[in-house]
Amino acid sequence: MGPPLPATDRTLDLRGEVCPYTLLKSKLALEEMAVGQVLEVILDHRPAVEDVPKGLRYEGQVVLLVEATSALEWKVVVRKVHA
Repeated sequence: MGPPLPATDRTLDLRGEVCPYTLLKSKLALEEMAVGQVLEVILDHRPAVEDVPKGLRYEGQVVLLVEATSALEWKVVVRKVHA
């Protein structure tokens, strides 16, 4: 088991949203946050579970966790590391 996750500074509930809006809204939320802050994204669209972390990593952010929270929902936790 790895180190404990840091507290989240913001939670973005994207249940009901589909790609590419899930990634776009995640990126916009991070733009409003300070470097070092942590965003938790809640998803229920299976393709977004791969696309959101991949897109945020491509942008240079650090994905701390991708985890199923139920059979149909996932959470992605990401730390903003640059503007």
